[in-house]
Amino acid sequence: MTQPSGTVTWLTQEAYDQLKAELEHLSGPARADIAKKIEQAREEGDLKENAGYHAAKEEQGKMEARVRQLTQLLESAQVGAAPADTGVVAPGMVVTIAFDGDEDDTLAFLLASREFATSDIETYSPQSPLGSAVLDKKVGDMAEYQLPNGRTARVKVLAAKPYQG
Repeated sequence: MTQPSGTVTWLTQEAYDQLKAELEHLSGPARADIAKKIEQAREEGDLKENAGYHAAKEEQGKMEARVRQLTQLLESAQVGAAPADTGVVAPGMVVTIAFDGDEDDTLAFLLASREFATSDIETYSPQSPLGSAVLDKKVGDMAEYQLPNGRTARVKVLAAKPYQG
């Protein structure tokens, strides 16, 4: 089943394998460990004042949220080589934009899931306002998106190249 390009997360095989391993760990051994912690805390008695029980339940909630997040991410993942160098913005590309027609005010960012934010380059999700505005645009195209303050920003796509990270 093919999904719209805005919901696909482009991943290298290495990144996919790493996330899959994390999901398997959280769904298996980590889930069993937290269940043991909860059971041990229950055996200590009154749950209302049992800090260990409440801490373990909170940890379980965070872990289950991460399991759901990873499951959704992996279900929408497109694994393989970087997108083709066609000049069309797609997930897995480094996009360079100029703000409001000022060719000197530029920003280069990786259009990808936040899971793969690196210190090398800023990362924007394809679902973010800027990411969704430039998605599927060609070099030279203009795009508009809404800023948090409600104003609209216009940008021009200057370049779109596959990420080589």
